[in-house]
Amino acid sequence: MVTVTHKGYIKRVPLATYRAQRRGGKGRSGLNTRDEDFVTQIFIASTHTPVLFFSSRGMCYRMKVWRLPAGTPQSIGKALVNLLPLEQGEWISSILPLPEDTETYAELQLMFSTQSGNVRRNALGDFENINRNGKIAMKLEEGDRIIDVCVCRPSDNVLMTTAKGQCIRFPVEDVRVFKGRDSIGVRGIRLAEDDHLISMAILSPMDATPAERATYIKLAAAARRAQMGGEDEEEAPTASPEPEEEAETDATELSPERFNELAEREQFVFTVSERGFGKRSSSYEFRTSGRGGKGIVAMVANDRNGKLAASFPIEDSDQIMLVTNAGQIIRTTVDEVRIAGRNTQGVRIFRTDEDERVVSVERIRDVGENGDDGDGDGDSDGGDDAASVDGAVAASDATPAQTAGEASDDATTAPAPDGTASPTQSPEDEPDRED
Repeated sequence: MVTVTHKGYIKRVPLATYRAQRRGGKGRSGLNTRDEDFVTQIFIASTHTPVLFFSSRGMCYRMKVWRLPAGTPQSIGKALVNLLPLEQGEWISSILPLPEDTETYAELQLMFSTQSGNVRRNALGDFENINRNGKIAMKLEEGDRIIDVCVCRPSDNVLMTTAKGQCIRFPVEDVRVFKGRDSIGVRGIRLAEDDHLISMAILSPMDATPAERATYIKLAAAARRAQMGGEDEEEAPTASPEPEEEAETDATELSPERFNELAEREQFVFTVSERGFGKRSSSYEFRTSGRGGKGIVAMVANDRNGKLAASFPIEDSDQIMLVTNAGQIIRTTVDEVRIAGRNTQGVRIFRTDEDERVVSVERIRDVGENGDDGDGDGDSDGGDDAASVDGAVAASDATPAQTAGEASDDATTAPAPDGTASPTQSPEDEPDRED
């Protein structure tokens, strides 16, 4: 597990250090941070995984995980300025582990998304050979930054989610492949006032009519209630059609073969709010539309939930890890989070304090044992677990305002482009760089 902090410290820790716990607990300490520092992002990868680092200037740097500093759960890590040639005032805004097999690069592209809702698609091969000084990845307008960079195929769909709970799903091919790397891209979602993009995810294509999707959602919900003995009938997920699609969602009959086919293709989108509430929703509830619209509701964003922190596809066998701005981490199994409708509030996953919020959410793939010996309080000091993982990217709405030099105790603080606190340094305070 690789951890990145607000002030630009990075380290790698064996994943077995963190065991699975039941939802609703307080978690365990993820690391000891300096004053005004906190965890903003985590991702899971093997030591041989190549990693792309995308900076606030729109630059791209490349490094393998084994070159990152190893540490313990309580260690601070090492400043990125001593690992990458970052300029004064430049920070890393997105980190992307790549497939280890370079033969697959010809079939893949990179989809970029920015805080302002823009997207751009490039061939993955454009970022295969990067020298130590990095290369230009994307041109950014003043005040904008890269939110997510995802690997995709032409047949996939893009799901973009905003802090105020809106989302939009559109085909990857709605965004042309850009030949250059210095453009700002095109609009992916039209944002409301004071809203911003918090995550982008890639979904499999959806081959079903609106009527088939509506019928399948009802039948699948009824099957889950029957399997659970009707205990959660009040909280059963229901389709939440928008006004413009209500006429298209009339029920239709589904044969057992078609139902099973839809079940095999079904994905679930996991959505989490800043206050630690989350849910799983069927991908069939997220209709496909053209890019550039205002979108539909992804999850209710109210006083109870707060704004949204992340949204991405997930599987029943996965685990999730949540990190708060206070450095608390909790790891729990996905099957403890109920399946609910798209336009609902979700259940409590992480019990946060009044001034605490979730800043990063990570999907842990291919889970073995679930660590059922953990209790709801979740204050264990850790222990081994049997999870093995693939690389994934954490989704976060916090600005990882990482400094161009190793943060010092007397660093001053200035507003970042999105309004969060961003550390700054005067030239005389800049630390010595390591060769």
